[in-house]
Amino acid sequence: MTRDPNAYTMLISGLPRPEALFLAKRPPLSRLKLDRRLRVLTSEDAAALRLVERALTWREMPMTLTDGEIVARAKAAMAQLENETLRLIIRDRFEIRTCVVALRRRQRGEPAPAPGTPWGFGRWVAHIARHWGETTFRLDNVFPWLREAQRLLEAGETMALHRLILEQAWKNLGRHAGEHEFDFEAVVIYALKWDIVDRWVRRDSEAAAQRLEELTGAGLGDYANLFARGQRG
Repeated sequence: MTRDPNAYTMLISGLPRPEALFLAKRPPLSRLKLDRRLRVLTSEDAAALRLVERALTWREMPMTLTDGEIVARAKAAMAQLENETLRLIIRDRFEIRTCVVALRRRQRGEPAPAPGTPWGFGRWVAHIARHWGETTFRLDNVFPWLREAQRLLEAGETMALHRLILEQAWKNLGRHAGEHEFDFEAVVIYALKWDIVDRWVRRDSEAAAQRLEELTGAGLGDYANLFARGQRG
């Protein structure tokens, strides 16, 4: 199936613009409606979008996946994708993820991962392991947000850290969007931005469900502590 540039221009032109990330109350359209719009994609482009979404979107990431399984998805997508912009989008997102995974592992007192361990992906995996004991892994110039992420992690400010991560992912997509307005890459960027908005607007309901699960599973002696955490959060 040959790609029709006019169809993609019409698709992008007809999609509602997402609100500013942290002001959005809901995604600009439902996923069902978005999927209907995406039917104009060629089979090759639809398959490429599927690869990217499977590697990057939260709705495709069950909590049961290990770091190694998530990294394997990234590598599989990179091996199959020829589009350089899509490859860069995956790399950029995974480099954010790799930094955050490193911060969390170190916070738990884990040593630097051994060479060959499938825990991260991107250009900085070996560099981070070499500089494991340094606050920002000597990556301040590359990822200026890392120091703030470390502070939020130490303070237990989970939601603020989540917001920071989403903000960095959003900014990366914005940089790529500047070079793509009405092409397939623009469609992929839109779908990934939709996922970020969806993730953000679901935060309250997911936090409430997690808190209920904690309270249900906690003994009476832990109830006061859990309630106090809820008041602070």
